[in-house]
Amino acid sequence: MKKVLFTILTIFAVTRAQAQYWEEVIDVSVGYGISVPYDEVGYFGAGVYAQGEYLFGVNEWIDLRAYAGYTLAEMKGDLSGSNAGRTKSTASAVLFGGKARVRYPFEWVAPFAELGLGGSLGSFQTVTPNINIDKKGLFAHIPFSLGVELGPRHNMSVKLTSYFHTGVKQFTAAAAIGIRIPIGYY
Repeated sequence: MKKVLFTILTIFAVTRAQAQYWEEVIDVSVGYGISVPYDEVGYFGAGVYAQGEYLFGVNEWIDLRAYAGYTLAEMKGDLSGSNAGRTKSTASAVLFGGKARVRYPFEWVAPFAELGLGGSLGSFQTVTPNINIDKKGLFAHIPFSLGVELGPRHNMSVKLTSYFHTGVKQFTAAAAIGIRIPIGYY
């Protein structure tokens, strides 16, 4: 037990020592959002996406993020084709959780990937020939993003982000741009 406790405390101390020179940051992203049923990718709802993140830098390669956001995506208009009227994907939810970002910090460009775990509070409707779900409540999701940070201090980002909602058989996604706002140093 003492070895496990010593190992955990050592990892925490090393992580904090490496993080001394990193700033605290709020990262705000907005973009075009969609919701897509798992089994009918040809039909989707479209709307808006917005998210704010509190960033804690572990080192220049990895940071941890707490996030809260909102997605609204609805299908509008008449659909044509054999599944018209039988396929629908809508989402209106508050998103929250935590994720980790791993990036390769080039001087002006830093490509990154994110993965985490979170929750969605809201309403989802997924209707396909095989699925008929209309639920409101709290559901788990898995966030995943790919993107690139831009600028000499990597203060802007462009990303493709998605949230896999297994409980309602759909995923929401967004093409978003973001800006980092430094709030202090630790």
